[in-house]
Amino acid sequence: MTLQDLDRLPELLLPWYQDNKRDLPWREIPAEPYHVWLSEIMLQQTRVEAVIPYYHRFLEALPDIPALAAADDETILKLWEGLGYYTRVRNLRAAAQKIMEDHNGIFPSSITGIRALPGIGDYTAGAIASIAFGQCEPAVDGNVLRVITRFAGAMDDITKNSVKQQIADGLRSIYPSGDPSGFTQSLMELGALICLPNGTPKCAECPLQNACSAHRNKLTDLIPVKKPKKPRKEEKHTILILSSKGKIALRKRPEKGLLASLWEFPSLPGHLTKDQVSQHYPACRHWQRGPEAVHIFSHIEWHMHSFTAESPEELEGLQYFSPDQFPAVPSAFKAFLPLKK
Repeated sequence: MTLQDLDRLPELLLPWYQDNKRDLPWREIPAEPYHVWLSEIMLQQTRVEAVIPYYHRFLEALPDIPALAAADDETILKLWEGLGYYTRVRNLRAAAQKIMEDHNGIFPSSITGIRALPGIGDYTAGAIASIAFGQCEPAVDGNVLRVITRFAGAMDDITKNSVKQQIADGLRSIYPSGDPSGFTQSLMELGALICLPNGTPKCAECPLQNACSAHRNKLTDLIPVKKPKKPRKEEKHTILILSSKGKIALRKRPEKGLLASLWEFPSLPGHLTKDQVSQHYPACRHWQRGPEAVHIFSHIEWHMHSFTAESPEELEGLQYFSPDQFPAVPSAFKAFLPLKK
Protein backbone atom coordinates (compact mmCIF):
# COMPACT_ATOMS: atom_id res chain seq x y z
CA MET A 1 0.00 0.00 0.00
CA THR A 2 1.30 3.45 -0.92
CA LEU A 3 0.32 6.18 1.53
CA GLN A 4 1.02 9.32 -0.43
CA ASP A 5 0.53 12.91 0.70
CA LEU A 6 -0.41 11.98 4.28
CA ASP A 7 1.68 14.89 5.49
CA ARG A 8 -1.02 17.22 4.10
CA LEU A 9 -3.66 15.86 6.44
CA PRO A 10 -2.98 18.03 9.55
CA GLU A 11 -3.11 21.31 7.63
CA LEU A 12 -6.32 20.27 5.87
CA LEU A 13 -8.13 18.66 8.80
CA LEU A 14 -7.30 20.75 11.87
CA PRO A 15 -8.96 24.02 10.70
CA TRP A 16 -12.00 22.06 9.49
CA TYR A 17 -12.26 20.28 12.83
CA GLN A 18 -12.13 23.48 14.85
CA ASP A 19 -14.99 24.91 12.79
CA ASN A 20 -17.15 21.78 12.59
CA LYS A 21 -16.56 19.58 15.64
CA ARG A 22 -19.55 18.41 17.64
CA ASP A 23 -20.02 19.61 21.20
CA LEU A 24 -19.57 16.33 23.05
CA PRO A 25 -19.36 16.08 26.85
CA TRP A 26 -16.01 14.26 26.91
CA ARG A 27 -14.29 16.89 24.77
CA GLU A 28 -13.03 18.89 27.69
CA ILE A 29 -9.97 21.16 27.71
CA PRO A 30 -7.82 19.92 29.31
CA ALA A 31 -9.05 16.41 28.78
CA GLU A 32 -9.62 14.22 31.84
CA PRO A 33 -8.11 10.75 31.17
CA TYR A 34 -10.90 8.93 33.03
CA HIS A 35 -13.54 10.70 30.94
CA VAL A 36 -11.73 10.07 27.63
CA TRP A 37 -11.24 6.41 28.54
CA LEU A 38 -14.88 5.93 29.59
CA SER A 39 -16.20 7.58 26.43
CA GLU A 40 -13.97 5.54 24.14
CA ILE A 41 -15.02 2.26 25.73
CA MET A 42 -18.70 3.24 25.56
CA LEU A 43 -18.36 4.30 21.92
CA GLN A 44 -17.09 0.91 20.81
CA GLN A 45 -19.84 -0.45 18.54
CA THR A 46 -22.32 2.12 19.92
CA ARG A 47 -23.59 5.36 18.38
CA VAL A 48 -22.68 8.71 19.95
CA GLU A 49 -26.34 9.64 20.46
CA ALA A 50 -26.94 6.47 22.45
CA VAL A 51 -23.79 6.89 24.54
CA ILE A 52 -24.29 10.44 25.86
CA PRO A 53 -27.02 9.70 28.48
CA TYR A 54 -25.13 6.60 29.65
CA TYR A 55 -21.94 8.62 29.94
CA HIS A 56 -23.58 11.24 32.17
CA ARG A 57 -25.34 8.62 34.31
CA PHE A 58 -22.17 6.57 34.75
CA LEU A 59 -20.08 9.57 35.85
CA GLU A 60 -22.78 10.72 38.23
CA ALA A 61 -22.72 7.32 39.95
CA LEU A 62 -18.98 6.61 39.64
CA PRO A 63 -17.23 9.99 39.24
CA ASP A 64 -13.64 8.80 39.42
CA ILE A 65 -11.33 5.80 39.19
CA PRO A 66 -11.47 4.89 42.92
CA ALA A 67 -15.29 4.81 42.79
CA LEU A 68 -15.25 2.59 39.71
CA ALA A 69 -12.66 0.24 41.23
CA ALA A 70 -14.81 -0.21 44.35
CA ALA A 71 -18.16 -0.71 42.56
CA ASP A 72 -19.87 -4.09 42.80
CA ASP A 73 -20.97 -6.20 39.84
CA GLU A 74 -24.67 -5.35 39.97
CA THR A 75 -23.93 -1.61 40.09
CA ILE A 76 -21.73 -1.52 37.01
CA LEU A 77 -23.99 -3.86 35.04
CA LYS A 78 -27.09 -1.80 35.85
CA LEU A 79 -25.33 1.39 34.78
CA TRP A 80 -24.37 -0.35 31.53
CA GLU A 81 -27.77 -1.95 30.93
CA GLY A 82 -28.83 -1.48 27.31
CA LEU A 83 -25.37 -0.61 25.96
CA GLY A 84 -24.54 -4.26 25.30
CA TYR A 85 -21.14 -5.96 25.12
CA TYR A 86 -21.00 -6.19 28.91
CA THR A 87 -17.41 -7.42 28.91
CA ARG A 88 -16.51 -3.78 28.27
CA VAL A 89 -17.74 -2.57 31.66
CA ARG A 90 -16.24 -5.50 33.51
CA ASN A 91 -12.89 -4.71 31.89
CA LEU A 92 -13.36 -1.06 32.85
CA ARG A 93 -13.62 -2.00 36.49
CA ALA A 94 -10.72 -4.47 36.23
CA ALA A 95 -8.58 -1.72 34.70
CA ALA A 96 -9.61 0.73 37.43
CA GLN A 97 -8.57 -1.81 40.05
CA LYS A 98 -5.22 -2.28 38.29
CA ILE A 99 -4.73 1.50 38.24
CA MET A 100 -5.40 1.62 41.97
CA GLU A 101 -3.00 -1.23 42.67
CA ASP A 102 -0.16 -0.48 40.24
CA HIS A 103 -0.38 3.28 39.66
CA ASN A 104 -1.61 4.68 43.00
CA GLY A 105 -4.95 5.55 41.42
CA ILE A 106 -3.42 7.75 38.71
CA PHE A 107 -4.17 6.88 35.10
CA PRO A 108 -0.89 5.85 33.40
CA SER A 109 0.31 8.29 30.78
CA SER A 110 2.70 6.10 28.75
CA ILE A 111 1.37 4.22 25.74
CA THR A 112 2.74 0.94 27.15
CA GLY A 113 1.12 1.58 30.52
CA ILE A 114 -2.21 2.40 28.91
CA ARG A 115 -2.05 -0.60 26.57
CA ALA A 116 -1.39 -2.94 29.51
CA LEU A 117 -4.77 -2.18 31.11
CA PRO A 118 -7.57 -4.77 30.71
CA GLY A 119 -9.92 -4.09 27.81
CA ILE A 120 -7.66 -1.55 26.09
CA GLY A 121 -6.40 -2.36 22.60
CA ASP A 122 -4.22 -0.40 20.20
CA TYR A 123 -7.01 1.92 19.07
CA THR A 124 -8.22 2.88 22.55
CA ALA A 125 -4.66 3.25 23.83
CA GLY A 126 -3.85 5.62 20.96
CA ALA A 127 -7.01 7.64 21.54
CA ILE A 128 -6.29 8.09 25.24
CA ALA A 129 -2.58 8.83 24.72
CA SER A 130 -3.23 11.49 22.09
CA ILE A 131 -6.45 13.07 23.41
CA ALA A 132 -5.77 12.97 27.16
CA PHE A 133 -1.97 13.18 27.22
CA GLY A 134 -1.05 15.03 24.02
CA GLN A 135 1.12 12.25 22.61
CA CYS A 136 1.68 11.66 18.90
CA GLU A 137 -0.07 8.29 18.89
CA PRO A 138 -2.66 7.38 16.24
CA ALA A 139 -6.03 5.81 17.01
CA VAL A 140 -6.91 3.64 14.02
CA ASP A 141 -10.50 2.41 13.97
CA GLY A 142 -12.97 1.78 11.16
CA ASN A 143 -13.57 5.49 10.59
CA VAL A 144 -9.87 6.25 10.29
CA LEU A 145 -9.20 3.23 8.06
CA ARG A 146 -11.95 4.42 5.72
CA VAL A 147 -10.66 8.00 5.61
CA ILE A 148 -7.04 7.03 4.99
CA THR A 149 -7.65 4.31 2.41
CA ARG A 150 -9.97 6.57 0.44
CA PHE A 151 -7.55 9.48 0.70
CA ALA A 152 -4.69 7.27 -0.53
CA GLY A 153 -6.78 5.29 -3.03
CA ALA A 154 -5.64 2.08 -1.35
CA MET A 155 -7.32 -1.16 -2.38
CA ASP A 156 -5.78 -3.26 0.41
CA ASP A 157 -8.02 -5.32 2.72
CA ILE A 158 -8.51 -3.23 5.87
CA THR A 159 -9.37 -6.31 7.95
CA LYS A 160 -5.70 -7.35 7.78
CA ASN A 161 -3.61 -6.39 10.80
CA SER A 162 -0.69 -5.59 8.51
CA VAL A 163 -2.76 -2.93 6.75
CA LYS A 164 -3.90 -1.40 10.04
CA GLN A 165 -0.29 -1.34 11.25
CA GLN A 166 0.93 0.31 8.05
CA ILE A 167 -1.70 3.03 8.37
CA ALA A 168 -0.87 3.54 12.05
CA ASP A 169 2.83 3.87 11.24
CA GLY A 170 2.09 6.28 8.41
CA LEU A 171 -0.05 8.49 10.63
CA ARG A 172 2.45 8.41 13.51
CA SER A 173 5.10 9.82 11.20
CA ILE A 174 3.02 12.92 10.32
CA TYR A 175 1.35 13.65 13.68
CA PRO A 176 1.43 17.37 14.53
CA SER A 177 3.24 17.80 17.85
CA GLY A 178 1.30 21.00 18.52
CA ASP A 179 -2.14 19.38 18.55
CA PRO A 180 -2.17 15.57 18.69
CA SER A 181 -5.58 15.60 20.39
CA GLY A 182 -7.17 17.72 17.68
CA PHE A 183 -5.67 15.65 14.90
CA THR A 184 -6.88 12.35 16.35
CA GLN A 185 -10.37 13.73 16.82
CA SER A 186 -10.42 15.38 13.39
CA LEU A 187 -9.84 12.00 11.75
CA MET A 188 -12.58 10.44 13.88
CA GLU A 189 -14.95 13.31 13.15
CA LEU A 190 -14.41 13.25 9.41
CA GLY A 191 -15.18 9.54 9.31
CA ALA A 192 -18.28 9.96 11.48
CA LEU A 193 -19.78 13.00 9.73
CA ILE A 194 -18.44 13.24 6.17
CA CYS A 195 -16.52 10.19 4.90
CA LEU A 196 -19.46 7.89 5.51
CA PRO A 197 -19.64 4.11 5.11
CA ASN A 198 -22.29 2.09 3.28
CA GLY A 199 -23.62 4.96 1.26
CA THR A 200 -22.69 8.21 -0.41
CA PRO A 201 -19.95 10.15 1.38
CA LYS A 202 -20.44 13.90 1.58
CA CYS A 203 -17.48 14.68 -0.66
CA ALA A 204 -18.73 18.19 -1.47
CA GLU A 205 -18.37 19.09 2.23
CA CYS A 206 -15.02 17.35 2.74
CA PRO A 207 -11.85 19.36 3.39
CA LEU A 208 -9.86 16.58 1.71
CA GLN A 209 -11.83 16.39 -1.53
CA ASN A 210 -9.21 18.02 -3.77
CA ALA A 211 -6.47 15.74 -2.43
CA CYS A 212 -8.52 12.55 -2.09
CA SER A 213 -7.62 9.80 -4.55
CA ALA A 214 -10.91 7.92 -4.17
CA HIS A 215 -12.92 11.08 -4.86
CA ARG A 216 -10.73 12.05 -7.79
CA ASN A 217 -10.96 8.59 -9.37
CA LYS A 218 -14.59 7.90 -8.43
CA LEU A 219 -13.69 4.96 -6.19
CA THR A 220 -15.49 5.93 -2.99
CA ASP A 221 -18.03 3.12 -3.46
CA LEU A 222 -15.20 0.56 -3.77
CA ILE A 223 -12.98 1.75 -0.93
CA PRO A 224 -12.39 0.61 1.75
CA VAL A 225 -11.91 -3.00 0.72
CA LYS A 226 -13.01 -5.62 3.25
CA LYS A 227 -13.03 -9.38 3.21
CA PRO A 228 -16.70 -10.51 3.26
CA LYS A 229 -17.97 -11.56 6.66
CA LYS A 230 -19.09 -15.11 7.26
CA PRO A 231 -22.89 -15.40 7.45
CA ARG A 232 -24.21 -15.37 10.99
CA LYS A 233 -25.46 -18.58 12.53
CA GLU A 234 -29.17 -18.56 13.42
CA GLU A 235 -30.49 -20.04 16.66
CA LYS A 236 -34.09 -20.45 17.80
CA HIS A 237 -35.03 -20.02 21.45
CA THR A 238 -38.24 -20.15 23.46
CA ILE A 239 -38.16 -17.51 26.20
CA LEU A 240 -40.22 -18.14 29.34
CA ILE A 241 -41.67 -15.26 31.32
CA LEU A 242 -42.62 -17.02 34.53
CA SER A 243 -44.29 -15.09 37.33
CA SER A 244 -45.26 -15.87 40.90
CA LYS A 245 -47.10 -13.48 43.21
CA GLY A 246 -46.20 -10.47 41.10
CA LYS A 247 -42.52 -11.33 40.72
CA ILE A 248 -40.81 -12.60 37.57
CA ALA A 249 -38.20 -15.35 37.31
CA LEU A 250 -34.64 -14.86 36.10
CA ARG A 251 -31.53 -16.99 36.15
CA LYS A 252 -27.81 -16.36 35.71
CA ARG A 253 -26.13 -17.38 32.46
CA PRO A 254 -22.96 -19.53 32.57
CA GLU A 255 -19.73 -17.86 33.70
CA LYS A 256 -18.16 -18.29 30.26
CA GLY A 257 -19.42 -17.65 26.76
CA LEU A 258 -21.94 -15.25 25.29
CA LEU A 259 -23.43 -12.82 27.84
CA ALA A 260 -21.40 -14.53 30.56
CA SER A 261 -22.77 -14.33 34.12
CA LEU A 262 -25.59 -11.97 33.16
CA TRP A 263 -29.25 -12.34 34.15
CA GLU A 264 -31.67 -13.83 31.63
CA PHE A 265 -35.17 -15.22 31.43
CA PRO A 266 -35.27 -19.02 31.57
CA SER A 267 -35.43 -20.44 28.07
CA LEU A 268 -35.48 -23.65 26.06
CA PRO A 269 -33.76 -24.37 22.74
CA GLY A 270 -35.89 -24.31 19.61
CA HIS A 271 -39.32 -22.83 18.93
CA LEU A 272 -41.49 -25.02 21.16
CA THR A 273 -45.26 -25.26 21.36
CA LYS A 274 -47.30 -24.48 24.46
CA ASP A 275 -47.75 -28.19 25.18
CA GLN A 276 -44.02 -28.84 24.88
CA VAL A 277 -43.14 -25.95 27.19
CA SER A 278 -45.71 -26.90 29.83
CA GLN A 279 -44.15 -30.36 30.13
CA HIS A 280 -40.87 -28.75 31.27
CA TYR A 281 -42.65 -26.64 33.92
CA PRO A 282 -45.67 -28.65 35.13
CA ALA A 283 -46.21 -26.40 38.17
CA CYS A 284 -46.99 -23.41 35.92
CA ARG A 285 -50.44 -22.59 34.59
CA HIS A 286 -52.23 -20.07 32.34
CA TRP A 287 -49.74 -20.46 29.50
CA GLN A 288 -50.03 -17.71 26.88
CA ARG A 289 -47.98 -16.69 23.86
CA GLY A 290 -45.79 -13.68 24.58
CA PRO A 291 -43.70 -11.30 22.45
CA GLU A 292 -41.35 -12.32 19.65
CA ALA A 293 -37.95 -10.80 18.96
CA VAL A 294 -34.78 -11.16 16.91
CA HIS A 295 -31.45 -10.11 18.38
CA ILE A 296 -28.33 -9.88 16.25
CA PHE A 297 -24.89 -10.41 17.74
CA SER A 298 -21.72 -10.05 15.70
CA HIS A 299 -21.58 -13.76 14.82
CA ILE A 300 -25.00 -15.15 15.68
CA GLU A 301 -28.71 -14.32 15.49
CA TRP A 302 -31.25 -15.29 18.13
CA HIS A 303 -34.79 -15.78 16.83
CA MET A 304 -36.98 -15.85 19.92
CA HIS A 305 -40.61 -16.42 20.69
CA SER A 306 -41.98 -16.60 24.19
CA PHE A 307 -44.65 -17.83 26.57
CA THR A 308 -45.92 -16.37 29.81
CA ALA A 309 -47.16 -18.44 32.74
CA GLU A 310 -47.83 -18.27 36.47
CA SER A 311 -47.04 -20.56 39.38
CA PRO A 312 -48.43 -20.51 42.95
CA GLU A 313 -44.93 -20.71 44.41
CA GLU A 314 -41.49 -19.69 43.21
CA LEU A 315 -39.79 -22.46 41.25
CA GLU A 316 -36.55 -23.99 42.47
CA GLY A 317 -33.42 -22.91 40.59
CA LEU A 318 -34.83 -19.53 39.59
CA GLN A 319 -34.64 -16.15 41.28
CA TYR A 320 -37.65 -13.85 41.34
CA PHE A 321 -37.69 -10.05 41.11
CA SER A 322 -40.42 -7.45 41.20
CA PRO A 323 -40.48 -5.34 38.00
CA ASP A 324 -39.22 -2.21 39.77
CA GLN A 325 -36.23 -4.06 41.21
CA PHE A 326 -35.00 -5.89 38.13
CA PRO A 327 -31.22 -6.35 37.89
CA ALA A 328 -29.41 -5.55 34.65
CA VAL A 329 -30.76 -7.71 31.84
CA PRO A 330 -29.05 -7.72 28.40
CA SER A 331 -30.73 -5.81 25.59
CA ALA A 332 -31.20 -9.14 23.77
CA PHE A 333 -34.17 -9.65 26.13
CA LYS A 334 -35.56 -6.11 25.91
CA ALA A 335 -38.79 -7.21 24.24
CA PHE A 336 -39.60 -9.47 27.19
CA LEU A 337 -38.94 -7.04 30.04
CA PRO A 338 -41.95 -6.16 32.20
CA LEU A 339 -43.35 -2.65 32.10
CA LYS A 340 -42.47 -0.70 35.22
CA LYS A 341 -45.41 0.97 36.89
